[in-house]
Amino acid sequence: MPFVVVSGLSGSGKSTALRTLEDAGFFITDNLPPELWGAMHDLVHARGLTRVAISTDVRTRDFMGALEDSYVRLSRRREDLRVLFLEANDDVLLKRYNFTRREHPLGENLMFDFARERELLAPLRSIADTVIDTTALSAKDLAAQVLRVFRLEHDFHLRLMSFGFKHAPPRDADLVLDVRSLPNPYYDPELRPRTGLDPEVAAYAFQGEASEQFYADLRDFVRVAAERARTTGRHGYTVAIGCTGGQHRSVAVAARLAHDLKDLNVGIMDHRDMKDPHE
Repeated sequence: MPFVVVSGLSGSGKSTALRTLEDAGFFITDNLPPELWGAMHDLVHARGLTRVAISTDVRTRDFMGALEDSYVRLSRRREDLRVLFLEANDDVLLKRYNFTRREHPLGENLMFDFARERELLAPLRSIADTVIDTTALSAKDLAAQVLRVFRLEHDFHLRLMSFGFKHAPPRDADLVLDVRSLPNPYYDPELRPRTGLDPEVAAYAFQGEASEQFYADLRDFVRVAAERARTTGRHGYTVAIGCTGGQHRSVAVAARLAHDLKDLNVGIMDHRDMKDPHE
């Protein structure tokens, strides 16, 4: 995975690009002078971090004299060093500044600031491997393009967890589903001590055509919700499945979803309220 330097004009989308990389698991350092690139590389390498992105822009203009030397030194250590530069035309930058009411880092007249900034950042743009013009891009479009540039499109995980409503729903789920309408194995004395991971317990919960149809509809809904999350640039989506106690039905449904939706990189985070029958 490359060591990434992100730069560009103020208002061109650097925050969006950095946020996208951070969501993809990158360690992010913003506003780092070129002279510190090598030190940061050595630090993260010593910690075993493989996804690293740093940002350098006009805010570090007083340190740009060290840019060329810092780039050459780091590129010798990292053949996979990548520089991403973002830009947009002045009219769009002006609209974005007027919308956010932020002050430009150079702090004079905006149109003068844009021209001066292009001049100051010209050395960084000249060494960029990838230049993205964000003039016509939304934040969503830019995030998708950053993912494509660094081949992170498939870095998505659907996380599943089961729980019991009597223990309160989880607060960190993107989607909470209620499966208490399925037949409850709790009322079978032989099945009560077991869990939804037991094939007989699962068979009891899914018995009958209505139960199978309910599960099929739920599965399809989870797929649609997860796919939509992925297309918006999300790297993870958490679905919590709840029954009364979190021992039987929710566990069985979560386990079956994990099998049926494995193409979405499913990982069951936790059967939160399930008790081990052997304890």
